[in-house]
Amino acid sequence: MAATPIAVITGASSGIGAATARQLAAAGYRVVVTARRKDRIEALAAEINEAGHQATAYELDVTDRDAVNEFATAFRTLAVLVNNAGGALGADPVASGDPADWRQMYETNVIGTLNVTQALLPALTASGDGTVVILSSTAGLSTYEGGGGYVAAKHGEHVLAETLRLEIVGTPVRVIEVAPGMVKTEEFATTRFRGDTEKAAKVYAGVDAPLTADDVADTISWAVTRPSHVNIDLLVVRPRAQASNSKVHRTT
Repeated sequence: MAATPIAVITGASSGIGAATARQLAAAGYRVVVTARRKDRIEALAAEINEAGHQATAYELDVTDRDAVNEFATAFRTLAVLVNNAGGALGADPVASGDPADWRQMYETNVIGTLNVTQALLPALTASGDGTVVILSSTAGLSTYEGGGGYVAAKHGEHVLAETLRLEIVGTPVRVIEVAPGMVKTEEFATTRFRGDTEKAAKVYAGVDAPLTADDVADTISWAVTRPSHVNIDLLVVRPRAQASNSKVHRTT
């Protein structure tokens, strides 16, 4: 009897990460959900197990290389890695942006993704059919005012995905990049504006049906479950109301 394939999802304590864990578990993977908030991922794992699927929680800060390396020792083989941990801080112009915010976004989005991917790549290769998913953003493909630090980090993550794909071609590992546009989750904009719910609400004001975490998780699950010879290099997904990062139809 074949072993159940394992999928690791980083940043799984809420939003897209949690939704992806639920969908991959339903698709037949044993999911390992990681994040810094232990209580959140333990609750998620319990929910998934109670639904009749398989899940394990592991507290992890992707920017802590020693902790990531220790985590990786648990896997001889691994089917899927979803690099979801990341996020945005602030929306200041380049002229006045806080370098500490830029540094933190780069560390989480780029170095965190690098840490986990490097540590788990041997297990993904050993599986004979591995998949690395990098959840970037449309911010990694084009710029917008007030997004300098986040845009820079996501461009870095996008280039990481492109370069990795070139470097490991010929190995049994796919590299899939999913780049969402406007997604309304419970925390992304609120975290970006440091708890200012009024500013966060303005991001989505008047937008008819922005993407949800489940919408993005659905695209990730679809890409991962394609036949192993099919690689979805880059999947850009936006709500119908958003034509570009700076062109959004608002009803009010």
